[in-house]
Amino acid sequence: MSDYPHMLAPLDLGFTTLKNRVLMGSMHTGLEETKDWDRVAEFYAARARGQVGLMVTGGIGPNREGSVLPGAAMMVSDKDVANHSVITKAVHDAGGKIAMQILHAGRYAYSPECVAPSPVKSPISPFPPKELDEDGIEKQIADIAACAGRAKEAGYDGVEVMGSEGYFINQFLVTHTNKRTDRWGGSYENRMRLPIEIVKRVRKTVGEEFIIIYRLSMIDLVPNGSTYEEVAQLAKEIEKAGATIINTGIGWHEARIPTIATSVPRAAFAWVTKKLMGQVSIPLITSNRINTPEVAEEVLADGCADMVSLARPMLADPDFVLKAMEGKSKTIAPCIACNQACLDHTFSGKISSCLVNPRACYETELKLEPVETPKTIAVVGAGPAGLSTALAAAERGHKVTVFDRASEIGGQLNMAKQVPGKEEFWGFVDWYRTMVDELGVTVKLNTEVSANDLDGFDEVIIATGVIPRDPQIPGQNTGNTVSYVDVLKGTAKIGNRVAVIGAGGIGFDVSEFLVHEGESPTLNLPEWMTEWGVADPAEHRSGLAPEGPQPHAPARQVTMLQRKASKPGKGLGKTTGWIHRAALDMKGVKMVAGVNYEKIDKDGLHITFGEAREKPTLIEADTIVLCAGQLSDRSLADALEAKGKTCHVIGGADVAAELDAKRAINQGTRLAATL
Repeated sequence: MSDYPHMLAPLDLGFTTLKNRVLMGSMHTGLEETKDWDRVAEFYAARARGQVGLMVTGGIGPNREGSVLPGAAMMVSDKDVANHSVITKAVHDAGGKIAMQILHAGRYAYSPECVAPSPVKSPISPFPPKELDEDGIEKQIADIAACAGRAKEAGYDGVEVMGSEGYFINQFLVTHTNKRTDRWGGSYENRMRLPIEIVKRVRKTVGEEFIIIYRLSMIDLVPNGSTYEEVAQLAKEIEKAGATIINTGIGWHEARIPTIATSVPRAAFAWVTKKLMGQVSIPLITSNRINTPEVAEEVLADGCADMVSLARPMLADPDFVLKAMEGKSKTIAPCIACNQACLDHTFSGKISSCLVNPRACYETELKLEPVETPKTIAVVGAGPAGLSTALAAAERGHKVTVFDRASEIGGQLNMAKQVPGKEEFWGFVDWYRTMVDELGVTVKLNTEVSANDLDGFDEVIIATGVIPRDPQIPGQNTGNTVSYVDVLKGTAKIGNRVAVIGAGGIGFDVSEFLVHEGESPTLNLPEWMTEWGVADPAEHRSGLAPEGPQPHAPARQVTMLQRKASKPGKGLGKTTGWIHRAALDMKGVKMVAGVNYEKIDKDGLHITFGEAREKPTLIEADTIVLCAGQLSDRSLADALEAKGKTCHVIGGADVAAELDAKRAINQGTRLAATL
């Protein structure tokens, strides 16, 4: 008997059967744009070998004007068909099924050629769209249908028509972006004409025995979005038009409510899909922040959907489903929803990957192949850099010993997991603990290592991390000043008025920690919805609460300061920085930039502004927290080099900037691949 009977049950679609209820949702990885089709094929084939029921590719444009940006992947020619055939053959050879997402970006297209129902510019693109006339609309429908036909010719098992997240089709549905007065605008019957016509035309093009997934925006989370009644009406019409499955879309890209970041509760929007269950007879897929087999099973057992969509968890571990089938779910590398290597890369024009699994999207390049002659390897430091190196080296067959002066593994992750909204880091540390045992890595904790202790090892890797930088502010030793380390470890007594020195990632995390008390909203869905102003779309149009966000009062009065004159939080993640800033803003945290720290006394922190040291100001504070950056802890590396012993220095010990776990894990894994 499986631990996950609902998740692993097959799904009969009539003309074909999916082996289980897990969909790998669409992701923009940038792989298709590399034109290295063998690399793209291996990315998907690896997930097919991992036994996922059905995959959806990244968004493929049906024409130039609909592509997300110039040079983005399209399916418009015989050459495209031939290229995509490489992907489908690899997936089918691995026993998998794959659908191609057809994505028309509309006004979200980052191109002067972009088109839309009305000339309403998007807040996330500098290009005003051209309003389509009747012939222009017909061209878009015909191009999407032709794109589906080519996808079938290329060997895909189906297509997903992207009708959510604020893209082209979604733009026709709501008055927020559709100001037309012809048969494509005005009444809802007119506004939903486009998606219905597209699905009908796609079905006519591909025939009956071909999967058509329609991605339906279940909750728009933007002003003047759809009501629940409109969503349900459209779902029924989409079923009649010929869709095989309806997949859940949550929120437009311009919505000011987080939907997939780590601070969003797990399965936070499954209830939205559940409202539609029974309204249509075709299967429904629910999505967003479903990242373990346990969460997937619970969502399905609760009747929220017929199938679950997991996108980024398939970056973290391509064998997600296989490990669940084999009873090894504890060994599934966890998606922590950090966005750092996936979405942040996508929106920066880089190839996506995964902080937890740097091999994601680099399967053909970063290989962990078995070694002929195992070495003895010492890793000093059990943080993410050291542990990732140890696991990758052990996977290749090396004999690895990890040393750390601390009493538990995890390094700085053990501080990060204390921050409200970063609870996923608990599971990340647990996974490291599981994998150390699974791969036979020896771990020696509470152990201070000297250069002489490392003489017998073939390779020595220094991953000793960082130490807090001392800003040396006059008066900082008077008793009211503490380090971020003491705050997050819970050993510091904190007053009601706090000045946080440093507005980088740690300054933001510490401020988040200080303004919260009691249960984290990330662990309490109703509280999180109230905090961000999310409502039932059956009661309030678009799922926006009329009173807006209603956060709890802050536990403390916090002022966050930085020397730089730039905007506080400028260096935070491209797709998550706005969430952190908004969360602290809702809690009344003051952010002050361009300051000089003059002195600390019993009254608080004295500052001035600019090079001229103008406007002397007292920030009244009971406690001052130092988050003034880090320095690399290289003492052991220096001692080894002084002895003439070669070592590899990685992670924070190599570069201390912003405690970058993504870089540290990638660096460690790549080093292990070469040893």
